[in-house]
Amino acid sequence: MTEKALRLGTRRSKLAMAQSGQVADAVRQLTGRQVELVEITTYGDTSREHLAQIGGTGVFVVALREALLRGEVDFAVHSLKDLPTAQHPDLVLAAVPVREDPRDVLVARDGLTFAELPAGARVGTGSPRRMAQLNAYARGHEMTIETVPIRGNIDTRVGYVTKGELDAVVLAAAGLNRIGRGDVVTEILSVDTVLPAPGQGALAIECAAANADLAAVLAELDDPFTRAAVTAERSLLAALEAGCSAPVGALADVLDDGQAVHEMRLRGVVGTTDGSSLVQLSTTGPVPTSHDEAMALGRELADEMLAKGAAGLMGERAL
Repeated sequence: MTEKALRLGTRRSKLAMAQSGQVADAVRQLTGRQVELVEITTYGDTSREHLAQIGGTGVFVVALREALLRGEVDFAVHSLKDLPTAQHPDLVLAAVPVREDPRDVLVARDGLTFAELPAGARVGTGSPRRMAQLNAYARGHEMTIETVPIRGNIDTRVGYVTKGELDAVVLAAAGLNRIGRGDVVTEILSVDTVLPAPGQGALAIECAAANADLAAVLAELDDPFTRAAVTAERSLLAALEAGCSAPVGALADVLDDGQAVHEMRLRGVVGTTDGSSLVQLSTTGPVPTSHDEAMALGRELADEMLAKGAAGLMGERAL
């Protein structure tokens, strides 16, 4: 008797379907079992409000998690940056696969880079984090830009530029790469200019905690370096008590000397959306070998940022 197909819960967007399709292929190879995609609409998909208004945290994951808890799907794939930082008591984060490029990219008219944008250029993004850092960079380089809040899927956002409504938009490199649209990128933004969202570029594979056998199988897809990095980043976010719509950027990367990886550097930034005030710090320590060590790295940096006034910068939600 053949085993039943595993049901993978996914959002319906082109990007979510591409991400979930890649995970489904990996699980098929791992288990030899069929995997079918079950499309689920989330509140974040149907709401036309800006993320900062609908609360940001969890709006794309609640419906998927409810389907998991009701047993309608066996496991779910999320963009990790959409997951609330607190772990759900009845679910387990079974795997965090190898991360895609975590950086942000610019898609601008006429092939322009950010520094080449004309005075008063209108730059679209739905993220207060990106607004804060883009505006801060512009201020520091005597540029004038106007950041314009936008929503919508990748094609919609790129369309604002191709139709001439905006001069540029800023998106995550990972999303464009996963749907094969990397060709529209006019500049990969250095993490020194814009730090990505905590967990950006990484996927989260979640299943019911009660389903220990499936969790053990899915754990084969886990990448320990990616998991340590995103755990540190999300710990920073949680310690700043900020949701995923807050203007917080974080990136942990491993430093290697060509032979072995010894250290992890964690960078964090928080700022007012107009870019007038930023707190940006980094810390370096041994690569965490446990969940607790990764959490401690994030908390440590958050404490330093709070001591430098980070909390006061997060009160300003961009609506």
